[in-house]
Amino acid sequence: MSKKSIEDWLGDEGKEIREDPVRDHFLSRGSLPDLDEILDMFPRTIGDAAFDSAVIAGNIERLKTIPEVNTGHPFLDLSVKTGLAFIDATFQGDHPKYGIRNYGKSIHDGFPPVIIAAVDALSTWGVNARAVQLFRYWLLNFVRDDGTIAYYGPSISEYGQLLHTAALLTERAGVEGWWSDCFGALDSMADYLLRLRVEAEKDGGLIVGSPEADEREKTARYFHNNLWAAKGLFRWAEVCERQKDVSPSTSLNTIRSLAGSLVKDTLAAINDTWSADTADWWLSPQVEPLQSPQHLTETREASYTNYRYWPELLSSGLLPEDMANRIVSARLKAGGQFCGMTRFSSRLDDWPLTDYLYGVWSLGRKADFLLSLYGHVAYHQAEGHLTAYEQVTFPPGKESAAYCLPCQLVAARAARLLVL
Repeated sequence: MSKKSIEDWLGDEGKEIREDPVRDHFLSRGSLPDLDEILDMFPRTIGDAAFDSAVIAGNIERLKTIPEVNTGHPFLDLSVKTGLAFIDATFQGDHPKYGIRNYGKSIHDGFPPVIIAAVDALSTWGVNARAVQLFRYWLLNFVRDDGTIAYYGPSISEYGQLLHTAALLTERAGVEGWWSDCFGALDSMADYLLRLRVEAEKDGGLIVGSPEADEREKTARYFHNNLWAAKGLFRWAEVCERQKDVSPSTSLNTIRSLAGSLVKDTLAAINDTWSADTADWWLSPQVEPLQSPQHLTETREASYTNYRYWPELLSSGLLPEDMANRIVSARLKAGGQFCGMTRFSSRLDDWPLTDYLYGVWSLGRKADFLLSLYGHVAYHQAEGHLTAYEQVTFPPGKESAAYCLPCQLVAARAARLLVL
């Protein structure tokens, strides 16, 4: 394929595209996305490194992963290792940091996706001792006695994701060195979700809460929040059943019953909200009415739905397959991505991309998985040092928002699925 100018690909600076032209390119050939070809399509993103290259190189040299990082492509391997190396460069000892500059301020330290991404990335590559160390510190320092998170804008979904993270860690690393110390914090978080669910049963069943930190004032009955709350409770019940030395504050039968009814109520609400006409692609992220956008970057609500709320619906694993595929189709035909990367307003923002990648992988959509993973490592990471900024511009890319760790860990988390 001959290299075309970015204007040829995007038209009016990308504002008018609906379907991903890079995806269309591979579909027209009937071939899976190719990383080398994608790397050669556009000018690479450029910008300053988040950390000294010697620090990152030293961290990579000390990495001992199980299994060995071997995805079949050296550049993807380097992206995985670089992501893992950035964890210790970003954290201050065991204390979490979201990123650098403004994102290095202490107000962001408790942001749950930081610890969720770090523990998942480390433990999926067998770096278990460090995963345990970081998770233990976070739970003991950022969970209050009443089960709420000590952070200015936690979403309801993040409580469920943290319970799921605990379950993953028991499965990958066991319980030694953290479980007995952290059980109380986890049990308190589970009870917090259960209290919210019981209270919600008085008014339609769905939990009202913040959808994410930036939109914390816009509390509503969000679908991603409720499905992840249910997923976390199911996982909590699984863990407690396996660990015979603990007794959760709420019985396992009650936990499972409340989680199951929450899933039922949430799916019913989605059915009631989403048009039966499959040509109507827009699924509002909440029960409360929202204006339907013409495309996924037209409004602030649509951009947030595209970049975070829908991906978390997918990653919960609780959507029926037809609903999940319909969400993916909506992203693909309503201007939700470019070269697999997630569009947010006039920019690209991939820090929650792992949720989308986990979702499409579970649906067996390997071509869409590869396109988003390859597009991310090729153009959301800066050339040379591979720093992943939270947001970048369309190619020729540059930093639009500072480096953040969850964006850096997309490759480390998702590429593990390619390694047997």
